[in-house]
Amino acid sequence: MQEFLEIRFLNNSVKDYLFFIASLALGILVLYIIKKIVLKHLLAKAQKTETNVDETIIRGINKYLLPILYFGVLFLSINFIHVDETVLKILGIVFAALILFLGAKLISTVLIFIFNRYWRKKKDDADLMAVKWIGVIIKVAVWTIALMLFLENIGVEVTALVAGLGIGGIAIAFAAQAVLADIFSFVTIFFDRPFEIGDFIIIDDLMGTVEHIGIKTTRIRSLSGEQLVFSNRDLTDSRLRNFKRMQNRRVVFRIGVTYNTQLQKLKEIPGIIGGIIESIEDVTFDRAHFFEFADFSLNFEIVYHVLSQDYAVYMDIQQKINLRIKEEFDARHIEFAFPTQTLHVHDAAQKEARSRRFDSTIQP
Repeated sequence: MQEFLEIRFLNNSVKDYLFFIASLALGILVLYIIKKIVLKHLLAKAQKTETNVDETIIRGINKYLLPILYFGVLFLSINFIHVDETVLKILGIVFAALILFLGAKLISTVLIFIFNRYWRKKKDDADLMAVKWIGVIIKVAVWTIALMLFLENIGVEVTALVAGLGIGGIAIAFAAQAVLADIFSFVTIFFDRPFEIGDFIIIDDLMGTVEHIGIKTTRIRSLSGEQLVFSNRDLTDSRLRNFKRMQNRRVVFRIGVTYNTQLQKLKEIPGIIGGIIESIEDVTFDRAHFFEFADFSLNFEIVYHVLSQDYAVYMDIQQKINLRIKEEFDARHIEFAFPTQTLHVHDAAQKEARSRRFDSTIQP
């Protein structure tokens, strides 16, 4: 029996081959038990929970980590037999490539899953296109790191390569700085969220509802119906007003009455307007004051707050207030002012006649 175990074939004894087969079989058996019993039990338990985090991680381990472990068992078992250095080196490269490939897949999948879960938890109406682009950025970053590690493992001077790519990257950055600025602005918009899909925003003298947030441009539907396209850099560099984030709307407006309005009625006007505004729902009255003596009117300034961010609600309320003020002023005979001009005309003929009469009275 001992002689049989010492028989050599391809520079290895039968005993070496038996150790190789036994270690390989034992490793595969252990991983098979882990897959069929442990992971299956954990997956069944995870499916009963409210969240799918555990389920996703377990599926990722089953899909990406177990193949690495199977190949690792093979690679370790080979140490029991003598293998040519060239073959061993090739197997090492393949093993490193497999680890980095499946590891990058596992890490990128987990990171994207965690990011998507976090983002949808924070923002129910997240732009799916924007989330997709962030996923692409995560994949590019993870695969770039994996590629650098693989090149370093096979003997490539990564430092010199990165330096060379850095010089080329600077040249590319100068050539495409406008595009890169828009991309960085997109990242700023995505994480800082100055506005979201559906928000009504104003940029300078342009306004509209946000329809799409892209990696380079953002599209807005204006009130008149046309689509406005802004570069992301324009939006991050501008002073932007977001009306959807408004908790309530402060409204200031003025009305003017004629100069011949009696003093007592002028004193009553603030109370009249205050009573009108306080009688309307979803409105908080602030103040009403006799504001100024204008060219042709006595002006009052009124301030109130609409407890809604909807522009249509604000317009409905302002219309009610205007109609009620007109109704009350008509009932009290208070006249609204409008631009007027008084023209004083002198009769030249009468003036000349008076002058002649005056001259005749002083003649001797």
